[in-house]
Amino acid sequence: GRNLTAVTEFFLLGFQASKWLRISLFCLLLVVYCGTICGNLLIITLVSTSKDLHTPMYFFISQLSISDILLSSDIVPNNFHILLNNGRAITFIGCITQFYFFAASEAFECFLLTVMSYDRYVAICNPLHYSSIMTRTYCMNMAVIAWCFGFSYPIMTTVTTAMLKFCGLNVIDHFYCDVSPLLDLACSDTFILHLQIMLLGSPIIIIPPTVIITSYVKIIVAILRIRSSTSRHKAFSTCSSHLIVVFIFYWTLLGAYIFPTQEQIFNTKKLLSLLYTVFTPFINPLIYSLRNNEIRKAIIKLINI
Repeated sequence: GRNLTAVTEFFLLGFQASKWLRISLFCLLLVVYCGTICGNLLIITLVSTSKDLHTPMYFFISQLSISDILLSSDIVPNNFHILLNNGRAITFIGCITQFYFFAASEAFECFLLTVMSYDRYVAICNPLHYSSIMTRTYCMNMAVIAWCFGFSYPIMTTVTTAMLKFCGLNVIDHFYCDVSPLLDLACSDTFILHLQIMLLGSPIIIIPPTVIITSYVKIIVAILRIRSSTSRHKAFSTCSSHLIVVFIFYWTLLGAYIFPTQEQIFNTKKLLSLLYTVFTPFINPLIYSLRNNEIRKAIIKLINI
């Protein structure tokens, strides 16, 4: 049986590998993390200072950059310690806090990508009324609602998780605190938490993707009706970056959680988790900067100052 001593800390195993591989991964993540912070701060600075980028689309992109910095900073610094020491102890409060900010940033990004798809829908399908619909006040309100939804969504789940009893086993075979490994370690009844995850998770799994898919179906139909090939290409280019970000976000997120939990493929789940918690925040500013003429022009103007 389990030791009935209450658990006050957990031990994150991270990636169990040779020292050389762990140091190599540490160096890679250090480069990626620095690139993530610098790239997203650059996006935020450009959108704040360049008048050409004072539009709804770039405002939402800057909000996405803030979320990416939050997510990456919640996961990566702790992972540095895990890689260098082949694991790390984390306090119970620290574990619950990390889980909350991870869940909040992911939920916010989910809502924000939905808002951004609506912005592209209005721009392509209703361009004559775009300025009157997507006003500065309206965009601010949408962003505030997304932040509030994102940070209120995981509160109940986090509180219920913190109220679980943990005794004996305290080793988490992951590189950050997530609800799934915590459920496996709990020695009290987890029915309420499973029920909350199902009831609260179903809307966020169903509604945002449905809105995004519906928006892009209408966008594609509207683009195909445009007679000029040049105009069609220009219209599609305004939403292609967002579409790529949406695909990467949902592909990595769903890929990490639809895998079964057998031990032989758990490393695959950890690799997918690494993609959406570490590499996706790094890739997002690259996608928006490399595929966007306005941002490239703003970067050149900033360099020439």
